[in-house]
Amino acid sequence: MQTKKQKKEIVADLSEKLKNSKAAVFSDFKGLLVKDMMALRKELRKEKIDFKVAKKTLIELALKNAKIDASVKNMEGQLAVAISQEDEVAAAKIMAKVAKGNENLKILGGILEMKFLGKEEIMALSKLPSKDELLAKLVGTLNAPVSGFVNVLAGNIRGLINVLKAVADNKAN
Repeated sequence: MQTKKQKKEIVADLSEKLKNSKAAVFSDFKGLLVKDMMALRKELRKEKIDFKVAKKTLIELALKNAKIDASVKNMEGQLAVAISQEDEVAAAKIMAKVAKGNENLKILGGILEMKFLGKEEIMALSKLPSKDELLAKLVGTLNAPVSGFVNVLAGNIRGLINVLKAVADNKAN
């Protein structure tokens, strides 16, 4: 049993993390084995994502304090929230991957940019490329015209060299 002071600390901590978060994913972990929970926490920690388990009423208070218009009271099961401070899709990706491999973990919804998203929207978010992948694609896209231009210029020089070599071969014969 938690004391009032502990509950206030939990609400304050959750409120602060939710306020500063880029995204959060709510899940039901009822029936999840301890080893699976530990593996999930380890994977989330690698991406600097906080994973908190709390009572629905405490999460509800934290959402209210963070001025997020969402409700978790109607969500089924034991509630946990994965809070990502850096990447918008990382929490959704990891939670969806683990939920796909373990039927005891169910994604219930989430928050993106202080707005509540349903399960389907979180699953769609999990299919987006990560920030690093998008940046790599952007660099490739920006680099494509430059490398194409270099190849065109190199092609002209190659053609000139081939003509000069053919002329030199003709004069040698």
